[in-house]
Amino acid sequence: MRAAAIVLAAGSLMIGGALLSSVSFAAPEPPAAAPPETLKSVADFTSIQDPAARSLALFAEVGKVIESPRCMNCHPVQRAPTQGDDRHPHNPPMVGGQAGHGPAGLPCSSCHGPANVATWGQDIKSIPGDPKWALAPVEMAWQGKSLGAICAQIKNPARNGGRSLAELHHHMAEDHLVGWAWNPGEGRKPAPGTQAQFGQLVQAWIDTGAKCPKA
Repeated sequence: MRAAAIVLAAGSLMIGGALLSSVSFAAPEPPAAAPPETLKSVADFTSIQDPAARSLALFAEVGKVIESPRCMNCHPVQRAPTQGDDRHPHNPPMVGGQAGHGPAGLPCSSCHGPANVATWGQDIKSIPGDPKWALAPVEMAWQGKSLGAICAQIKNPARNGGRSLAELHHHMAEDHLVGWAWNPGEGRKPAPGTQAQFGQLVQAWIDTGAKCPKA
C-alpha cells in the first residue's frame, strides 16, 4: 500500500489532500527580565533606636549601590576600567591615564559620547556615555576593598578628593555621571533603587553620625 502523502503548509497540516487541522508555530517567548533591584527607604530604619546602629544599617543599604557593578567598574584600584556584571577587563584594553580620561591619543571620548548609544551587537547592546565620562579619580578607587574600607575612604577628605560630608552627599545625590548608574543603557542592569533614594539614604547615614562598618 502506498503511503499517503504528507504536506506541511504554513498554518495547515495536509495528509493525502485532507485538511486535518490548523497548526501554528510560534517563536518561544523570551525569558522575562529580572525585576529591578530595590532599596529600602529611610523610614525602614527608624525602628533602630541606637543612632550608631542605625547609621551602620543605613550604610549597608548604601553599599548595595556602591558595590554594584555600575559603580565598581568605574572605581578600579588598578586604574583600568572593567565591564559587565562580572567586572571583566575593558575590551579593548584601556587605562585611565593621568586624569582618568584615557591615555594620550586615545581618550575615553574616542568611543564614549555624551549619552548612551544603542548598537546592533548581540553581546554589547549599547555603548555607555555621559558628558563627564571618565574613571573615578584615584582617591575614590574602591574595587577589591571591603565596604568598611570604602566607607572610611569616602568620608575622609584626605582620601576622597577633599570633599566634606555635605559635598559627598551632593555628589552622590545629584551628580549626573553618578546618576548614569540608574540609566546605564541597554544590556546593563541598573544600580538598585533610584538616585533620589540613594541620596536620601546617604543623608540619613550622615545625620546619624556617618558610622562605618569594620574594615
